[in-house]
Parts: sequence; C-alpha cells; structure tokens
Amino acid sequence: MLRDVHSPAAAAEHTIDPPADGAATQQLRELVAALPAGTSWTVSGAGGGPLALPPELLEVLGLAAEALAEGRPVTLSCHEPVLSTQEAADLLGISRPTLVRLLDSGVLPYDQPRRHRRVRLADLLAYQARCHHDAVPGPAGLERRAT
Repeated sequence: MLRDVHSPAAAAEHTIDPPADGAATQQLRELVAALPAGTSWTVSGAGGGPLALPPELLEVLGLAAEALAEGRPVTLSCHEPVLSTQEAADLLGISRPTLVRLLDSGVLPYDQPRRHRRVRLADLLAYQARCHHDAVPGPAGLERRAT
C-alpha cells in the first residue's frame, strides 16, 4: 500500500531493501526489461478509467527496479525547491537588500550552506500569505498594515 503522498512523512527519505528471494528479483529484472524508453503505461484509476503514468514516474520506477534487482537498497528522497535571494526578492516584488534585511531580522528563515543564502519556497509563500492576510483595506482602496 502506498503512503499518503500529502503527509509530512512522504517528504522524508524512505529506504527499501532488495527482495530476499530470487523469484522477486527475477520479476524486477523482467519489469526493468519491460520499461523501454518512450513507451507509456496505464493503470486503472479509482473511477475505473485508465490513468497514464508520466514519463518521470516510469524513469523512477525503472531506476528503482534496476537497483533492487541488482541487490542494492533504494532510497527515495524528496527535495524542496529553494530560491536565491534575488529570486526570492523578485517573487515578493521587493529589492534584494530589503529581502536580506528580512532574513537578517529573522522574519524569514533561510539556510546558508556555503556562501549564499537560500530561501525555501514554502517559507516564502507562507510569508507572502501572512502579509496578505495582515493587510487591511484602508480609505479609498489603499491598504495599510493592521497593528
């Protein structure tokens, strides 16, 4: 059974060990051979209709099946999109120095793995939603910040 793809656990790493029996390993080898590039596969959807598997998913399935058939464990790890300070500033419609001040003041979290700051897209969108939620309509359609 598949895990809920919207759960926080789905975003974490998950490792699958190769099968212990030879029959399952042989089935994986057959699956790898049956997944040639450029083909499409369909599965039955919840409503009974066919659902086409996207090429990206077929690539993941092929790579995972190949590694498992070779006796290697497979780890699936999802990555969150991160932006540079310039990309984050552009998204918010502010200057990069203004964004840097927000980062330095702790208003927005960031990572700095090396020399440059990186802002998670999810944090940026949450900040943007908070700003729009806090905005209160003012006179003549102008907006002002709620205090």
